[in-house]
Amino acid sequence: MTPTVLVLDADPPPRLGRLTGRARIVRTDAAHLAERLPGADVLLVWDVTSHAVREAWPGEGPRPRWVHTASAGVDHLLCPELTASGTVVTNARGIFEQPVAEYVAALVLAVAKDLPRTLEHQRERAWRHREGRPVAGTRACVVGSGPIGRAIARTLKALGVTTALVGRVPRTGIHGPADLDRLISRADWVIAAAPLTEQTYRIFDARRFGVMQPSAFFVNVGRGQLVDEDALAGALARRWIAGAALDVFTAEPLPADSPLWDLPGLIVSPHMSGDTVGRCDELGAQFVELYERWAAGRPLVNVVDKKRGYVPGH
Repeated sequence: MTPTVLVLDADPPPRLGRLTGRARIVRTDAAHLAERLPGADVLLVWDVTSHAVREAWPGEGPRPRWVHTASAGVDHLLCPELTASGTVVTNARGIFEQPVAEYVAALVLAVAKDLPRTLEHQRERAWRHREGRPVAGTRACVVGSGPIGRAIARTLKALGVTTALVGRVPRTGIHGPADLDRLISRADWVIAAAPLTEQTYRIFDARRFGVMQPSAFFVNVGRGQLVDEDALAGALARRWIAGAALDVFTAEPLPADSPLWDLPGLIVSPHMSGDTVGRCDELGAQFVELYERWAAGRPLVNVVDKKRGYVPGH
């Protein structure tokens, strides 16, 4: 019997032509997900901004044996019922690492060389000479030792930045949580790239921003809930830190009336650090390759530890 692949769709839809004749593709929106889940063998979560899976999964009837999300994070779909089930969850590990790392490096260079004000002065036709900060020789602390965090560390090291990685447990080349305060107190650049778990929820609060040095710049490319946004706003207003850049937020899209838009010293970007031209084709091809493994009875890769909330082994 041909397996049914249910796709929680988004625009543009995934290209799954290679599965013609090998899978029955059924597309759904969030409103109809619950009623279609029982008939699916596989669920492809293409709309990674939706929380529909978390809401629909506890319903009645059978559930897919495998769920794949076209994202690195899985917090948008995990719920107690899915976590406790025998369903395998995989993610898009391998797609976003280098783009996110390049984005972080771009922010570091732009801030150090004061490019935002250069563009402002150009619009004003104002010739205002300034001196930029050196990047080589500075220190960074990257919180999150998974593939994205490690790619950020490699890219910053190529710029001459001394970089420390902090992970869930200490091991060779990676610091544990006990070292976090010490490392961020010495860092010029503090980058949040961790998955969202019970341990990382609002890990950057008022106390942590108070630990950082006044010249530090904070970047979040992990999950919005890693940061207490009110505490960050207070830290910037009090000049506890020099500035910040957020690519992820507690509420997305960021509401037009959010005070974060106008917060001095804050760069706002619309959750785009990992999104590059051709990304959708890469994500679709990755799913097809995983489906071929699944259909052949071979072990899947990128398998998420549902209790931890990320792919272990790094």
